[in-house]
Amino acid sequence: MKGKADGRMMVLLMLKRRRNKKTDYRQRLALLKSGLPRLVVRRSLRYIHVQVAKSDEKGDKIILEDSSKSLKRYGWLCHTGNIPAAYLTGLLLGLNARRKGIENLVLDIGLQTSVKGSALYAVVAGVTDAGIKVPFGKNIVPTEDRISSKHISAYASKLKEENNEKYRRLFSSYIKAGIEPEKITENFEQVKNKVIEEFGVEIKRLKVSVAGNDSSTYGEEELKDGMN
Repeated sequence: MKGKADGRMMVLLMLKRRRNKKTDYRQRLALLKSGLPRLVVRRSLRYIHVQVAKSDEKGDKIILEDSSKSLKRYGWLCHTGNIPAAYLTGLLLGLNARRKGIENLVLDIGLQTSVKGSALYAVVAGVTDAGIKVPFGKNIVPTEDRISSKHISAYASKLKEENNEKYRRLFSSYIKAGIEPEKITENFEQVKNKVIEEFGVEIKRLKVSVAGNDSSTYGEEELKDGMN
């Protein structure tokens, strides 16, 4: 009787999690059937959270985990929830996974909406550049300009010369934090190099198909998204 009661409780819990949009069990089953550890990516307003999880009959076991909050110790000065931060967090996790002998992962974004060129796929680009194989769709990861914030730096430099008042208004959060928006790319490269140096490995940017346009086509809304 106890076994049946436990089974009913498990079913009720699964239904509750599905109803509350916490778990997509069809997606989860497909991921489990792959037999590979899962690259779990979640995004909050302030941070990017990543995990390597392995499932068995007892449930999930977290092998590795990190968040973009960790980037601060490498000198990251910008927002920790944007695309560059997502890439760097993926790179950091990927290098840790590589150190543990993990070679393949399967992406798990849960119930989040899959949007090409988003921060979720910037994480995948970082993990892949670390040398871990992660299957993903064609034209899904952000452009290299968006990953390194070159589009923001270029726009900031141009705007500073043409309309300083608008420049100071649009980039007020950066200026308040003591960051020169036109030097965001420099900060990205500095942090990336520090992460790579810590692990003592060589990173070769993989030639993957990327989503999006070149840096000259971004409008203010997209620039704001890159800064957030």
